[in-house]
Amino acid sequence: MKKIFAVILFLSIACYIFCSVPQAQKNIFYPFRYRDKVEQYSAQYRVDKYLAVSVMKVESNFTEGAISKSGAVGLMQIMPETALWIAYKLDEEPPSINQLHDCDTNIKYGIWYLAELENEFFGNDVLALAAYNAGRGNVRHWMEERGWQKNFSEIDSIPFLETRNYVRKVLDCRAKYAKLYGNFQPETNLLAGK
Repeated sequence: MKKIFAVILFLSIACYIFCSVPQAQKNIFYPFRYRDKVEQYSAQYRVDKYLAVSVMKVESNFTEGAISKSGAVGLMQIMPETALWIAYKLDEEPPSINQLHDCDTNIKYGIWYLAELENEFFGNDVLALAAYNAGRGNVRHWMEERGWQKNFSEIDSIPFLETRNYVRKVLDCRAKYAKLYGNFQPETNLLAGK
């Protein structure tokens, strides 16, 4: 009985120390992989870097070769059709699927697309993330049908469970990244009303 108690006590203390030490959280739970590229393209396209890395973590958990059931590709899970449109908007040659798996191309396109959605949806992170997951057409439809305004923040009102969960995960993840890696003020990221 004493051995069991000692093991439980040891594991409890180890878990407490591990979970309360920021460096352990950074290394294990919230690594900032591809940081140079995320920071480069976040600065270039004016997207919060913590939001961008959180999208990447939630989308692929930093797996370059990730392919979703719907056919989304790479770290930022870009649909091939969306990549063609992004290439057109950036006046670039359309990428092949292999090029879309390339971390530089995928991060660049994913962050550009996130910036595009942030601009389209008034700097509203909830709406932009919902559009990243469910498509901009769905979000436009919901806004019109349900009377959502540009300051919409009611995640529970999003009709798709997957999208509700996605938006929550990304925003929770961003809060963790901001806490671990820097000073983030959510109010400063909202462009609504400007």
